[in-house]
Amino acid sequence: MRLRDLALTDFRSYASLELTFPDGLTCIIGENGIGKTNLLEAVGYLVHLKSFRGADNATMVRIGADRAYVRGQGTSKGRELQIESEIPRAGRGRVQVNRQRLARAADLGAAARISVFAPDDLATIKSSPGLRRDFLDDSVVALWPRQDDTRRTLAQVLKQRNALLRQRRGRLDSDSAVMLDIWDERFATAGEALGAARLSLVQELAPFVDAAYRQLSTRDDDAVSLQYAPAWFEQGLDAALVGSRDEDVRRGTTLVGPHRDDLIVFLNGAPSRTHASQGEQRTLALALRLGVHLLLTERHGESPLLLLDDVFSELDRFRTAALFEALPPGQAILTTAVSLPEGADPACILEATPGTVTER
Repeated sequence: MRLRDLALTDFRSYASLELTFPDGLTCIIGENGIGKTNLLEAVGYLVHLKSFRGADNATMVRIGADRAYVRGQGTSKGRELQIESEIPRAGRGRVQVNRQRLARAADLGAAARISVFAPDDLATIKSSPGLRRDFLDDSVVALWPRQDDTRRTLAQVLKQRNALLRQRRGRLDSDSAVMLDIWDERFATAGEALGAARLSLVQELAPFVDAAYRQLSTRDDDAVSLQYAPAWFEQGLDAALVGSRDEDVRRGTTLVGPHRDDLIVFLNGAPSRTHASQGEQRTLALALRLGVHLLLTERHGESPLLLLDDVFSELDRFRTAALFEALPPGQAILTTAVSLPEGADPACILEATPGTVTER
């Protein structure tokens, strides 16, 4: 995707703002807390229709306003693309693509793609499995947008199944057993589908992550591999749920399934979560995101718009310089509160000040 123009109205700290982005790299520079991330959040919202910071709609609307508007114009796959999003403080907003109301969010994800890397992503390797599951599922949806329906269905069924288990408080009567059978069938269907998509992603992604890590670490002898092998894979999720039912009922929660899985990232044959240094873990986290970006580029023949939010503050100068060198071709927008590394030559530098952004 190539973003040309961005217009904001009452979005976060911006009452009104219009920006034009060139091809190549745009650096947005400014002090912390000045509103740089708000810009990337708005760009991300154009395609994902949600905040990559996990914020709700009310948080994204400027204080004192009832609703915010985010508009973007550019090209995707050689075609003109205009996206207009209304974000109300409460209720559902409206989204138009090329003046036509958007019917499905997945359709927008298939029409335009954005890769986002935020500071919290640097903890992907050393964190709990939940962050790695989110990475897997976000990447699955980026590669196959309609898998978002599978992801949502699984979350809804899991919520219902767990609610039933909590209500029974360790005792399952015949009516509850029938209802649990129904939830098990739905959960197994959605879970098997998401698990298969995760596995396909990992198999395709692994060589791209390995190549990205070598670029970022500048050490050709390093080797990165990925493993996604849940215990329920071999017997199937339906059988695993049957085997776990008694314990699920006793504990009032679902103990097996994709919501309990993990992605293991190996560096030189050892699990990176326990054996890699902090610097190596951060480099691996970057490599995961860049690997997905490269995979999407190869798969779709067009580079996604790359958003990098203030990652330099968490990297030493060597890794910062290596990241600049490893940035793939295409359009990228990054924010930073620190100086750009020596030799950096962005196409455009924007300076963020309270409520506005100007070109240097």
